[in-house]
Amino acid sequence: MLLALAHTWPLVTAPATLSRTDSADGLLNQWILGWVAHALATQPLSLFDANIFFPEPRTLAFSEHLVVPALFSAPVFWAGGGPVLAYNVTLWIGLALTGWTMALVVHRWTGDWYAALLAGSLAAFNTDTLTRMAHIQAMHVEFLPLALLALDDTLRSGSRRDALRLGLYAALQMLCSGYLLVMTGVSLAVGVLVRPRDWLGARARTVLPSLALAIGVMALLCAPFLLQYYRVQQDQGLTRSVDEVRQYAGAWANFVATGARVHYETWNASLYRQANSAAFPGVTPWLLALVAVGAGIAWRDPRARTWLAIGLVGAALSFGPELPGYAVLYRVVPILQGIRAVARFALLPLLAVGVLGAFGLAWLRTRLEARGAGRAAHALGVAAVVLVNVENTRVPMGFVEFDGIPAMYQALAREPNAIVAELPFPEPARVAVNAAAVQASTAHWKPLLNGYSGYTPRSYVDHYLAFQGFPGTDSIDALRRAGVTHIVVHVGQAPDAVAALQKMPAVTLLASDTERRIYRIR
Repeated sequence: MLLALAHTWPLVTAPATLSRTDSADGLLNQWILGWVAHALATQPLSLFDANIFFPEPRTLAFSEHLVVPALFSAPVFWAGGGPVLAYNVTLWIGLALTGWTMALVVHRWTGDWYAALLAGSLAAFNTDTLTRMAHIQAMHVEFLPLALLALDDTLRSGSRRDALRLGLYAALQMLCSGYLLVMTGVSLAVGVLVRPRDWLGARARTVLPSLALAIGVMALLCAPFLLQYYRVQQDQGLTRSVDEVRQYAGAWANFVATGARVHYETWNASLYRQANSAAFPGVTPWLLALVAVGAGIAWRDPRARTWLAIGLVGAALSFGPELPGYAVLYRVVPILQGIRAVARFALLPLLAVGVLGAFGLAWLRTRLEARGAGRAAHALGVAAVVLVNVENTRVPMGFVEFDGIPAMYQALAREPNAIVAELPFPEPARVAVNAAAVQASTAHWKPLLNGYSGYTPRSYVDHYLAFQGFPGTDSIDALRRAGVTHIVVHVGQAPDAVAALQKMPAVTLLASDTERRIYRIR
């Protein structure tokens, strides 16, 4: 946790106000965490029927559901904390747990705490996570190391108990994020395929039923959530085309790009600006990973071999449609049709370099200790852990000050059966402008015609066309037909609206501040 606080400095100095609220995705993810907490307390069986893009059903499935990360933020919301504080607490927990679980697993495999700290540090504090502060799901990779540990145990023992652990940990990781669902599935499949001796021949009768049990547990826990996305895909046609995926595909430049200060400010700035994702782990972990490869550990040790294969497969998948054969995978693996930013698969090689680097460090330290150079072994361990953290730090991080959700939104919370629209209604091409309204809805949770997510439904386009003449009488009638009972008018964007609405007897002022006014529509 101390490293999480240090790597996100100065966030700890003002956790209730500093955030990435300058990012539409950051605001969206704060809303998602808040919605899950709200729904779990009030309507758990209708979790996916979120309040945005009214009257569409299952709007939570237009983006990540973030159910597992939201379990960490829910107590903050239930205790009265705001979305920024809840988000930041969840961010720290995710980073700390990701580093901690990776360290525990690598220590189990190597018996070396320095190697464990190196792998844990890079798992949590790498250029991918530290350049994606607006994406809370990127901070929560804590169950993947545990799932791969359980896979190793299952392949070795064939134990049903280990299989149950595998299914549980994998499902928890899959429920952190849709992207991580796919990455977890890929990692586990690769982990099985590169160890055929553990599950073929005489061991098949013991190991294969256990693997089937683990798959069954994953399916049982994930199916209710995947079903919601399947229904949205069927109802809305929410599918990422190959051409759309190609726009978010990775490139070779990504693997030498980093936002880390020490590299960015000396030689990497132009490379970072050219890349669409940062995936350079640093010089130290790369050198140590090469030691593991050169010493043969990456081939002989099944755990190291698993991570080497995961890294190579993840790197290949990050190229998306540019990878020969990806189009076939896209057709035969339906879940890939919901994945857009395939460049994010580069997280897997980042993690792999960390684990292989840990094996390399443990090998070097063992050789030094065998020669009686214990102090040198300790010095090497300390230096490696320090260098990995220094190479990846981005402090001071660039957060912005959040002034809080305007108090006037509390007036909507007191209005029974309110249905809200914020006006002027942004055009579909600028739907991200709605992100602030989406976040503000955490103060009242009333159905909202506005919305921002990974998908914009046709009904939003229809509403935009119907409300274009606001504040004209035709637009007010259109608002009524859409079920709207309350409107939030942003005065600076519609300077003529206040005077026009004052002349309408069916429209009454409910609350106001210097920038916006809330009206009832009868």
